[in-house]
Amino acid sequence: MSKDKDDRMLEELKRIRELLEPKAAPPPPKGMWKEFMDFLSKYKVMGLAVAFIIGLYLGGVVQALVKDLILPVIGLAMPGLGDLASYKYYARSQTFGIGDFLVALITFIIVAFVIFLIVKIMKRWGIE
Repeated sequence: MSKDKDDRMLEELKRIRELLEPKAAPPPPKGMWKEFMDFLSKYKVMGLAVAFIIGLYLGGVVQALVKDLILPVIGLAMPGLGDLASYKYYARSQTFGIGDFLVALITFIIVAFVIFLIVKIMKRWGIE
């Protein structure tokens, strides 16, 4: 009885060892296009590029928000400072650059949509 139990345990241990052994690495892809796709997949280049581009344009939106909307409000709250961006004094009249902010916001939305389409195409190609 114990010999049969030992044999089953040994077989189970052999199966576990086989499952834990590392598999052979797949051969590297052949051809420039396949190597390029492997590079994109392996190093998550698309994710890094998307994060960089979105961050760049989001920074533009934040900069336009601060420069064109928030700083003029601060200039109104502190009358002696005037227009903080150009160090010119306007008596209680601040220039709000709503147009610049809207351009930055629309640009961000368009770029984000284009990036979304590129990521969608890349997923269809199997690159993440």
